[in-house]
Amino acid sequence: MKLGDIYQLAVKLGMENDPRDKEMVERTLRLAKEEFQELKEEKKKEFDQDKLDNPYADTRILAGKKDQEINGILAGIDMEVGEILLADRLREKGQVIDLILSHHPEGKALARLSEVMKLQEDLLSKWGLPISVAEGIMTKRIKEVDQGLWPINHNRVVDAAKLLGFAFMSTHTPTDNLVTTFLQKYIDEKKPETLKDVVEAIKVIPEFSQALETNAGPKILLGTEKRRTGKIVVDMTGGTSGSEEAYAKLSQAGISTLIVMHMGEKHRKLAEENNINVIVAGHMASDSLGMNLLLDKLEVRGIEIFTCSGLIRVSRN
Repeated sequence: MKLGDIYQLAVKLGMENDPRDKEMVERTLRLAKEEFQELKEEKKKEFDQDKLDNPYADTRILAGKKDQEINGILAGIDMEVGEILLADRLREKGQVIDLILSHHPEGKALARLSEVMKLQEDLLSKWGLPISVAEGIMTKRIKEVDQGLWPINHNRVVDAAKLLGFAFMSTHTPTDNLVTTFLQKYIDEKKPETLKDVVEAIKVIPEFSQALETNAGPKILLGTEKRRTGKIVVDMTGGTSGSEEAYAKLSQAGISTLIVMHMGEKHRKLAEENNINVIVAGHMASDSLGMNLLLDKLEVRGIEIFTCSGLIRVSRN
């Protein structure tokens, strides 16, 4: 399978499993195309043309050529310089590794992480907030994340991959979309009555049951086991944590329980103030589930999969 085909498959799966309405996803691509067409010729050279077909700025081929044949992949959640050296050592020992696949973005995909946070505006609107409110509360947060990325040494890992001759790619929001849609459908089918029921249902999923062995499984952050769930929303995509101002609006929109990968203290306090139940499913387990749903598609196409860096590999093939 060629590197470009893997990239296109990841984007395709991300779009098919995007929790937004289809027209919201198509709008992102349409706006990118309009922006490109309006640019002067000299500015078009600076435009990231992947945006014309890929609505997820944090998912990119970072090293390697699209027509490169891929037979083996080392995949993980955070693929840093240490993991690049691990891949090289495994290759020395005879393992076929052509591509290093990272969940969390690096290089130019990390530099543009804030762009995918517009997805959260659409989700807030879908959950019942007026779009003007959704855009209003997200604007400050998107700017904050964007500015926080400016001083980062984005290309450090990409440089290491290039020096050692590996293709390198990150697939962030598409696999976050996969886990979000998978878990939302799963929870909707289970119809749990209490928060304890939600946790017990999540525990059955292999990635989360294995995470329990390392004390990183699902747990109730806000609420009690006997508290009723009300309307449940799985909130696991959109780049990174959203606006702290969202919780009051979500409560007003009728959402009672959030299932998240993780939650910071400021967000926890505001969720508590607005009487929203929160279940933390676990960061690595949630990311692993999303990555596994992609890796399964690659495995059936004959690619050998190796995993590290917190990725709990579970094959559903």
